[in-house]
Amino acid sequence: MKRIAIIAAMAGELEPLVRGWPRESRHGVDLWRRRQGENEWIAACAGVGVVAAKRAFEEIEKDGAIDLIFSIGWAGALREEFVGGRAYRVSGVIDARTGDRFSVAGQSAECWLVTSDRVANQADKRQLAATYGAGLVDMEAAGVARQAAMRSIPFYCIKGVSDGFSDRLPDFNRFISKNGQFQSTQFIFFALLRPWHWPALMRLGKNSAKAAQSIKESLLDILEHSS
Repeated sequence: MKRIAIIAAMAGELEPLVRGWPRESRHGVDLWRRRQGENEWIAACAGVGVVAAKRAFEEIEKDGAIDLIFSIGWAGALREEFVGGRAYRVSGVIDARTGDRFSVAGQSAECWLVTSDRVANQADKRQLAATYGAGLVDMEAAGVARQAAMRSIPFYCIKGVSDGFSDRLPDFNRFISKNGQFQSTQFIFFALLRPWHWPALMRLGKNSAKAAQSIKESLLDILEHSS
């Protein structure tokens, strides 16, 4: 039996894929499981950032060795050509903290991704694009890639664009706790009092939903052609 791990930051990124799968929570990690033929698929999310991604990876690994791993979820566009609501197959991952670069398995990849330690605003995006030449930015993929590289596990990365290069959004960093949890209730109260953010947040919500569905379709396509 092959164990296929799928790691995201938040449940919303996984929702189209894991709809109907049995769910459990252990040690702050949400887990979904499904048997697909002779394979077991395990999806997990533990929060935002590389530390949370590592925690999700280790929780999956407690039940057995991982044979194939995906880092999926939402990302910001570092160039105008990367369209909101669409998923992209990543060809390589860069850790902005260390400069380490990680290769990604498979063919037909479309861009490099850089993992930052904060939600990137417009200024951050311009700097990251200039420094690394990447097309997308997230906060988790390098953490998953590092764990996969340490164990020689084939690693794939699929990211869907939630926010475009020119989108002006509120500072989400202030609503992320030390353990990587997004404080949604606090953010809702913040946003309700600032209607000038509403159009951008509505666009973010639509893009995120479309991106999650697109990620699911891309992931299933990869697994179909790798089986």
